[in-house]
Amino acid sequence: MISRFQFVDDHRNTYEVKRLCQVLDVNRSSYHKWLAGAEARATRQRRDRVLAEEIRRVHGESGGAYGSPRVTAELREKGRRVNEKRVARIMRTFSITGIRLRRRVRTTVPDPATSPVADLFQRDFTATEPGRKYMGDITYLPLAGGKFLYLATVLDCFGRKIVGWSIAAHMRTDLVADALRMAAATRGGLDGAVFHSDHGAPYGSRAFAGLCDQLGVTRSMGAVGTSADNAACESFHASLKRETLHGACDYGDARTCRGTVFAWLARYNTRRRHSANGHLSPNEYEHRHHTAKLTLAA
Repeated sequence: MISRFQFVDDHRNTYEVKRLCQVLDVNRSSYHKWLAGAEARATRQRRDRVLAEEIRRVHGESGGAYGSPRVTAELREKGRRVNEKRVARIMRTFSITGIRLRRRVRTTVPDPATSPVADLFQRDFTATEPGRKYMGDITYLPLAGGKFLYLATVLDCFGRKIVGWSIAAHMRTDLVADALRMAAATRGGLDGAVFHSDHGAPYGSRAFAGLCDQLGVTRSMGAVGTSADNAACESFHASLKRETLHGACDYGDARTCRGTVFAWLARYNTRRRHSANGHLSPNEYEHRHHTAKLTLAA
């Protein structure tokens, strides 16, 4: 309807408004009402363009990753009073969007000789304190020429912080063991914690079970072939590749891949806003938790 009103306005000096409205089947009073609101519309459009530029900056700083909820949180922290619905509308209008991945590679290969391990999570990926519940998973990192690196991560369920990770050109036990050792070093120990994973052969190996026993970690495993039992890690890895590949097919060479992933992991813990944390970064979420505990204890 607005486009027809605009057509009438564009041609009003050539033809009668009454005749134009008849031809275009629009009401003359509606046209004049539209005309009276032109200044207000122009003001809104100018404000939208200004906000769109602010959104583009936030979106660019996130590596093109943030959607409207995280963009809104970032703008509000910068002092901008803005509604998420408006941010979402402007992002649609100005085509400010992320890119989704399409390709998947199987990384969970169960070991038929693995001893049964109970599912202690039952799809509850929350925790009341840091350092109590961890999740681990492996994902592929595509390189040029059809080659791959593999990333193993250890995620703390409390604030979704990545406390351990390892990259290698294989999926042997050393890959996941190195990630768990890093987690132990980051946290100053894992004694008493629960570590949840899928049934991939590296996690089911005797060597990994022995490492968990050594570190005082209780193992937990989801059902075979059910990605929902490890959903938090699956979501994390999907975000990582979406926000680092930007729609590309691969990272190029191994060195570029490692550097890109390392930089993103550092940014993820320190700056990237997480919806599960009320749009706070994992580090900030843990910091506020510890501060609140100290305040209550004082």
